[in-house]
Amino acid sequence: MDFAFNEKQELMRRTLDELLARVCPPEYAMACDQKGEAPVEAYAAMAKDGWIGVSVPEEYGGMCGDALDLAIVLETAGSHYLDLATMIFRNVCYGCEAILMSGTEAQKKEFVPATASGDAFFAFSLTEPDAGSDAAAIITRAEREGDTFRITGTKNFTSGLPIATHILVAVRTDNSGDKHEGITNFIIPAAREGVSWKKLGLLGHRAMGTCEVHYDGVEAGEDEALGPIGGGWQGLMDYITTERLCLSAARTGAAGAALRLALDHAKERKQFGRPIGKFQAVSHMLTEMHTLVDTARLQVYRFAWLVSEGKQGRIEAATLKLFAGEAYKRVSDLGVQVMGAYGYSSEFAMERHYRDARLATIGAGTSEIQRNIIAKALGL
Repeated sequence: MDFAFNEKQELMRRTLDELLARVCPPEYAMACDQKGEAPVEAYAAMAKDGWIGVSVPEEYGGMCGDALDLAIVLETAGSHYLDLATMIFRNVCYGCEAILMSGTEAQKKEFVPATASGDAFFAFSLTEPDAGSDAAAIITRAEREGDTFRITGTKNFTSGLPIATHILVAVRTDNSGDKHEGITNFIIPAAREGVSWKKLGLLGHRAMGTCEVHYDGVEAGEDEALGPIGGGWQGLMDYITTERLCLSAARTGAAGAALRLALDHAKERKQFGRPIGKFQAVSHMLTEMHTLVDTARLQVYRFAWLVSEGKQGRIEAATLKLFAGEAYKRVSDLGVQVMGAYGYSSEFAMERHYRDARLATIGAGTSEIQRNIIAKALGL
């Protein structure tokens, strides 16, 4: 087994890191968080240089990279600003990968190049007031009227909508069978008549733009369905593979950034005549942070390799999501403790890590749901 990046991947990582140091410096990330505004300028710079399409086939305007390349991009972006990485994730996952998996050729030609170039932005609308961890319990319905459907219902926690051009929305088109049946995914313009939304105030990820969305008889054509009518659940399960990889890589990058912040502080901050990192109590917290970040990175790139080889499974995806999310939460908590009042202050990035990390064990499948998936796969 070779754990090293090849020459091309190492060059890619360094090149992107240098770009982000210029277009997404710490003060820019802090300003986006404080204003609650998406980092569109940094994202545009990445799109201009082709990074959004890293895993997209060349025929659709991409770099034709693999899952390892995608993980490198998300980890590197996450190390500079997590909300930039989540912005990349949404568009890669739902604007590129989902459409490449399930879309018609016309959909691929329309949406994938536009997303890779930074001209199209996607939001994903799945969670409902009574359908969170039980995602298949969605009741937002799409009733057929000839060759079109009318979507009616409410979705919670739809991220990215303030800047989205399109929404991938999961709805119920048939109530006659099992709850996992009769679900259809549609791609609709965010500005279509009948779509309304309000931004939600969140503890963290303030630049992400998470919204409550109302669909009031929104028209959707049959040609706007992503995948077969009534067969959307399997598509959602397929997209989760990319979601697990992207979010885990991004959060591992952010956890690494939190570790570096705490380490620098521990080397510079002096108490009782010496740097606080020289005290065993502090050094042990830093070593635990390092171990968590290092192990999370191994999990990320192992899973990326599995995806590249077509060997990934639900247990591997759940294990990755569980460990990377819990690791980021623990690393940020320890980081605040190492930095003390400085870590608790909004003048320092550690405070943002602490807020953002709390979502890691809740959103896109709670840690408890991941443990259930793993237990089931183990035959328990």
